[in-house]
Amino acid sequence: MKKTILSFIFLGSLTGYAQETTIADALRYSVENLNGSARFRAMGGAFGAVGGDLSAINVNPAGSSIFNHNQASLSLSSFNVSNTATYFGRTAKKNDNTLDINQIGAVFVFNDYSKKSGWNKLTLGLNYENANNLDNYLVSEGLNPTNSIGAYFLDKAQGIDVSYLALQSGETISDLYAYLGEEGQFNAQQAMLGYQGYMFDENTSTSATNDYMTNVPIGGNYFHRNTISSKGYNGKFTANFSGAYEDKLYLGMNLNFMFSDYTRKSSLYESNTNPVYTSGSTVRAARFDNQLYTYGSGFSINLGAIYKVQKNARIGLSYESPTWYRFTDELTQRLQTEVINANVISTYDINPGIVNIYPVYKIQSPSKVTGSFAYIFGKSGLLSVDYTYKNYENTKFKPKNDELYSALNNQMRTVLSSTYELRIGGEYKIKQWSVRGGYRFEQSPFKNKTTIGDLTSYSGGLGYNFGDSRLDISYTNSKRSSTEALLTSGLNDRAAINSLNNNVTLTYVINF
Repeated sequence: MKKTILSFIFLGSLTGYAQETTIADALRYSVENLNGSARFRAMGGAFGAVGGDLSAINVNPAGSSIFNHNQASLSLSSFNVSNTATYFGRTAKKNDNTLDINQIGAVFVFNDYSKKSGWNKLTLGLNYENANNLDNYLVSEGLNPTNSIGAYFLDKAQGIDVSYLALQSGETISDLYAYLGEEGQFNAQQAMLGYQGYMFDENTSTSATNDYMTNVPIGGNYFHRNTISSKGYNGKFTANFSGAYEDKLYLGMNLNFMFSDYTRKSSLYESNTNPVYTSGSTVRAARFDNQLYTYGSGFSINLGAIYKVQKNARIGLSYESPTWYRFTDELTQRLQTEVINANVISTYDINPGIVNIYPVYKIQSPSKVTGSFAYIFGKSGLLSVDYTYKNYENTKFKPKNDELYSALNNQMRTVLSSTYELRIGGEYKIKQWSVRGGYRFEQSPFKNKTTIGDLTSYSGGLGYNFGDSRLDISYTNSKRSSTEALLTSGLNDRAAINSLNNNVTLTYVINF
């Protein structure tokens, strides 16, 4: 069995980056999904001035003061993601299904019947939610008329001396890959994989040093099939504190603790039938595999208030601080090629068996402010509206004085924008039954609205009240378009993705 080696990466004396971080890595934890209890989801998450639901405290922590009794809830969710990818006119569709306990929590209500002060109620809430389900499966394939995977490895090799790419006497591919990683030479690691897989060779026709030429035959029409499979979650544990003043003003605070675990496996396959070079090597096919494992934690604070304007009307205002994350990345890679040389077909498996463990880095997601309004129709039902403002230009990688992270922060300030999110929800009660519906619109975090598009979501649900307990079910449908690059450089053509998310949530609620 091949031994796996851990390569602990640090920035050495050579010029280079330890890893290839992108804006997508920051947005994975900054763009939130709408999860939570069935009632919360059925009403589109419009709970900023409604409260009385354990998931509602994530919007406005003052909402726990609306509870009249101790309450606990457990939610089970079915997540279905359907991705349709179009790449140079060819379409591929894939689905991913996940069943998970999405929410569990309880709130404890402490009433003060002495009326010695205006603070007649205090509450303590503890709640866990899968704040962002990261499971996904995507396949894009098509015939690229111009660009090859070889351009990626050729781009990474520019300016790197061939001595860093070739094996020394007694040296293995694992040894060289680990050495380059320990020197912080991510680009050299990529170039070495390509060189050892005969993706390119030195250009001996010129006197220039560190000059390389591709072994992928020119002429276009490169068949690509890119498969991306991701598994993971961004969990959120919330400790909530809230109080009610004369049943008119409600104030609350959350301490949020985030836990993230994410694995992304990508496999890019390329083949071509272009004319073989008359001398040297010709690459006929290649497969480039990457597995990224990211894990870490974060922290944020929520503050909120709800005020009864009159008996049936409420307004709410809440603020959520940035979430300060700390992450560690682990990366493994493998390149397989099929090469023709002098009419002999050879296959190469460049598999270092190395796990690159990178230094801890930080991501700061943007803060957000939510204004809310709700009108309660006695015991018949309610209507609610939430409006959230969020500025993605404030997303940051840290340490900010790092050359790579500084460049990414500048890029995010250029391409990202401020956004708004609108949520509308309603509920109508018929004896023990409740009928619910919701709408949600969220702007794209990108100014171009192409890399990630706007999100539109519709939801509905039912609830049945047994007296001291309740059973709720909801269905949510959301749509969002995006584009996905096959590789970060060289071959950076993008597939157009249309994502359809269908979610069914079942929640059991009990008063105690």
